[in-house]
Amino acid sequence: MKLNEIKLTNPYLDLPAECHDRVKPSPLTEPFLIHANASVAEMIGLDKEELNTEAFVDFANGAYAPEGSDTFAMCYAGHQFGFFVERLGDGRAINIGTLNGYHLQLKGAGQTKYSRSGDGRAVLRSSIREYLMSEAMHGLGIETTRALALIGSKHSVYRQEWEKGAIVLRVSPSWVRFGTFEYFAHKKKYKELEALADYAIAESYPHLVGEEKKYYYMFVEVVGKTARLMAEWQAVGFNHGVMNTDNMSIHGLTIDYGPYAFLDDYDFNFICNHTDQYGRYSFGSQPNVGEWNLNALMVALAPLIDTEEMQKVMGHYSKFYTEHYLSLMTKKLGLDERRDEDLALIKHLLGVLQGLSIDYTLFFRTLSRYSGDRKALLKIGLYHTPMNDWLDEYDKRLTENTSSTEERQANMLKSNPKYVLKNYMLQQAIDAAEEGDYHLVDALFQIAQDPYAEHEVFDKWAAATPDELKNRKLSCSS
Repeated sequence: MKLNEIKLTNPYLDLPAECHDRVKPSPLTEPFLIHANASVAEMIGLDKEELNTEAFVDFANGAYAPEGSDTFAMCYAGHQFGFFVERLGDGRAINIGTLNGYHLQLKGAGQTKYSRSGDGRAVLRSSIREYLMSEAMHGLGIETTRALALIGSKHSVYRQEWEKGAIVLRVSPSWVRFGTFEYFAHKKKYKELEALADYAIAESYPHLVGEEKKYYYMFVEVVGKTARLMAEWQAVGFNHGVMNTDNMSIHGLTIDYGPYAFLDDYDFNFICNHTDQYGRYSFGSQPNVGEWNLNALMVALAPLIDTEEMQKVMGHYSKFYTEHYLSLMTKKLGLDERRDEDLALIKHLLGVLQGLSIDYTLFFRTLSRYSGDRKALLKIGLYHTPMNDWLDEYDKRLTENTSSTEERQANMLKSNPKYVLKNYMLQQAIDAAEEGDYHLVDALFQIAQDPYAEHEVFDKWAAATPDELKNRKLSCSS
């Protein structure tokens, strides 16, 4: 499909008027393409040759409106750091329409009704981070929004200093959030709440359309998908940083990449958001916050679903989470099947990693090639005794495997990425980009698309994070 053949639809605009606000994008001055995602173009049915045209830059800049475009911002509320804010909404994102089931959205395209005192813009550094990380999460097999394009500009945007504006053309099967339901429940607009639930079911859970208890089953699905997502974040060592209910997807996606981080050294208590003074959204807190947010959603859905029934579902959240997390960790350890005693083995390992300040990703990738020789693993940590003690337990557990060493190693290499996009790597790409050099954006994009591959030319990024660059904290505008 060519750009001039695109025909957008706008199913969200069929909802009551209070669900959205029509607004036109404000294009950036002197825009230019930094990177385009051919795999996302293929996903939505756009010819990849179109990505190299001036018209595509105009499209990503909001200056070209395809047939059917009717741009708007979405309204929602949310609990931010535990405190309810009754109206938030898309403050710097403008929806441009739906194509083949995917909703296209411009992040950084100017002010909306929900911008409050903000300018509705995004700067280059935050845009690079979102563009690359959404692809990295997809490459890791974790459900996420995607991005079709990243454009830069000569447009000046003021944060703590003057920076250059950018736009990410984001793509998602859904932009509906927990906070979207909270908005209408708080306002006691129950007809709008029901219409929103019907929309979300048709969009994200179409197999439930026509079910007598469709709202209940939708909640069951959201609980299960959220528990699964939390388990995937924990297993891969990802800290979202801002798990407000307006940043939680009804579709079970990872959305809104701000002050996130992949762990450098393993640290259960790591906080990547420097504004999170009390560690509400620390790495280790994420599963519990997921449950807290689901409880907030449960309250919002109470006009549609029996609360006691939802509470029973919530009673299974911890089991859903634990089952999936242990399944993922079993694969990371190369065990053929999970046994009850494996929980103790996992807890022991995480305690060792924490105590010895060992790089989380590097450890599991190194373990993926373990065949009895401990030198490589012992080299990662300063003290050998704790690691040797754990390896004694691990060796004993491996004797119960039925697969060969070679089979185990091959499976572990598919479960333990060689690369994750750590913050120091992204900062290097940002620093270069701010000087007009985008080759590191391209390099990290290659890694993001297949983090399990060797990519030997990028070996330096598979090493432990340099000490002086570890545990970088970021702000919500990052």
